[in-house]
Amino acid sequence: MNTDYIKVFGGNSAKSNRIEQILKDSGIEPIVKSESESARLAGFGTPLPHISEIYVHRDEEKKALELISNIAWEE
Repeated sequence: MNTDYIKVFGGNSAKSNRIEQILKDSGIEPIVKSESESARLAGFGTPLPHISEIYVHRDEEKKALELISNIAWEE
């Protein structure tokens, strides 16, 4: 992965989808990496299904982390 991008989240796909939308709504274009989706497309399984990582450009890291930290999770 390009070193201009920083991982700001790793977790289940439900949370990843929510974070992705919040970042996009704030003008940040995240890159979402899903090992399970990559494995599925290649015809393989994965021991950790539905786990995603979100990366943002280095210049947007601070704003992205602030947005993520302000999310109220209902669990």
